[in-house]
Amino acid sequence: SHPCEGEMVCDSTLADKVPYFNAPMYLENKTQIGSVEEVFGNTTLLKFTIKTSSGVVATSFKKGDKVYISPEKLMPMTRFTNPGKPGGRGRGGRGG
Repeated sequence: SHPCEGEMVCDSTLADKVPYFNAPMYLENKTQIGSVEEVFGNTTLLKFTIKTSSGVVATSFKKGDKVYISPEKLMPMTRFTNPGKPGGRGRGGRGG
């Protein structure tokens, strides 16, 4: 990770998962350091930014530091690469 405009920019190491927006991020000792702000890149080089919590300074981290996320806060990459049929109830007509 590295700092940019007060946020941390991180490379994802999870090939088939994408973090939820606003998902909490932690250090190895389970101390929360912030939450996911942006997700960008492509399916092979996914990156995300962490908006740090108050009292946590993005510049205190260095390249190679690891951060962690709860597995419940990850979506499968297929949600973006193989979208299903659009939702909805069909065309026109009355509800009911």
